[in-house]
Amino acid sequence: MNWLNSEAFTVLDQKIIWSDMIGNIFGLVALTLGWRRSVWTWPVQFLAGLVLFAAFYGHLAGSAGKQVVVMLVALYGWWQWQRRKGQGADGQIAVRFATWTERGAMVAAAAVGTVGVALLFEAFPDLSWDPWPDAYIFVGTIVAMYAQARGMVEFWFAWLLVDLVGVPLNFANGYAFSGFVYVIYGALVLWGLRDWWLRSRSTTALEGAHA
Repeated sequence: MNWLNSEAFTVLDQKIIWSDMIGNIFGLVALTLGWRRSVWTWPVQFLAGLVLFAAFYGHLAGSAGKQVVVMLVALYGWWQWQRRKGQGADGQIAVRFATWTERGAMVAAAAVGTVGVALLFEAFPDLSWDPWPDAYIFVGTIVAMYAQARGMVEFWFAWLLVDLVGVPLNFANGYAFSGFVYVIYGALVLWGLRDWWLRSRSTTALEGAHA
């Protein structure tokens, strides 16, 4: 799998690595499928994690380990959406805003998780090249995927917060393709947020009519 870590091409003096490109293309497709509320978003997210795991395994244990967690959450999301499929008015999953209790739990989990993971990265420097931002992005991604699995509109807000750090961090560490993709993520997130927001209002109105 050494070819995954080789250079694919160069754009504007930025080296594009095969694993970075392939994994993030899968991630971009997965986000688009998530916007469309297609259950296939989860197998694609799993494949993205698998590609990056193969690229990191053997020389970047921390990065490989993070992809294992991403793949496990993708399996959880697949299971959740299979159970919830057909609940929406259009036959897809129904989406909603989280309750204040759920929001508080996710914010607390993100804060505690970020501190805990960052301290782990600091204790074992080989696990990360930049412990605190890396921990923030990793934990934020897991929280976003969990919210997506539960059909929460807050999923999009979590992705926006991840993007704010992800774009400059990836460019700074030589992952130019990831940086470019995170910019595109930002645009997709805004469109997805609008779509899920409007659909959550439709869901609420439908539930009110049946009350």
